[in-house]
Amino acid sequence: MASCFCRQPSTHMRIITDERCTGYSHPGHPERPERISSTWAKLRGQTEVPITWSKPGPCDEAAILRAHTPELLARLGVAEDFDADTPFFPNIADYARASIGAALQALKAALDGETAFSLMRPPGHHAMRNRAMGFCYLNSIAVAALEALANGTPRVAVFDFDVHHGNGTEAILLNKAGAAFFSIHQFPCYPGTGTRNVGANCFNYPVLPQTSRAEYHQVLASALEHLQAFQPSLVAVSAGFDGYAGDPLAQGSLEAEDFYWLGQSIRGLGVPTFSLLEGGYSPDLPELILAYLRGLDGK
Repeated sequence: MASCFCRQPSTHMRIITDERCTGYSHPGHPERPERISSTWAKLRGQTEVPITWSKPGPCDEAAILRAHTPELLARLGVAEDFDADTPFFPNIADYARASIGAALQALKAALDGETAFSLMRPPGHHAMRNRAMGFCYLNSIAVAALEALANGTPRVAVFDFDVHHGNGTEAILLNKAGAAFFSIHQFPCYPGTGTRNVGANCFNYPVLPQTSRAEYHQVLASALEHLQAFQPSLVAVSAGFDGYAGDPLAQGSLEAEDFYWLGQSIRGLGVPTFSLLEGGYSPDLPELILAYLRGLDGK
């Protein structure tokens, strides 16, 4: 896969998704199929953002093994919960691989000059090299970032605006040449990490619970300025919408307009970009995703 970092993102929006990702659930668990199905309905019913729909592409073992151990891949087949938040499901390895396939398809679309968003589950940014945790089984954003680097993209920035720290992504990319990780997240909050910068390339921007919307916005802007100074040739976004004021799993203060602004700001970086859905557990998730896509699309 050749690097195309000289291209500007187009106004063409590609959504990568697969209805089969709604095929598992656990009673009462917030990471539920309706997060995806309700967003499909919203996006298919709107006319503001022209969308091309695609299925996930394949992912080979070599791409996954850049980020994860063979032992974790074997563990995904053992019928035992990973932790209190991360249940075992039959075929969960296949669901997690499909999320990676969608991430790699989004990466390819970005390098071809499109703006791409992976609308899949499970999410991935908490998955460590050798451990599933926090609703996440395999780390799609880390796999895609390492794939880009392995195939000639010189500088890859991962921008994670999920309200929970992307501890797995940080651990996998720590001190990786050509990669930089920028995370804006609530602290104290799950998973209890991300209080300071680590290594030479992982930069954390913790915000307190119930931080004012204006201050939260300012922290996001500071992180984006820092990212821009890194001069990335590709930006991979862990798009979590649980910093929203109405989300049940955290105490954020963001509104739909802030996710629109994030989309605009990421588009304004002027480099190829793709985004993967991470968290976001409010019934308003479809509206928040649409706001973000409108910003990315320049609407």
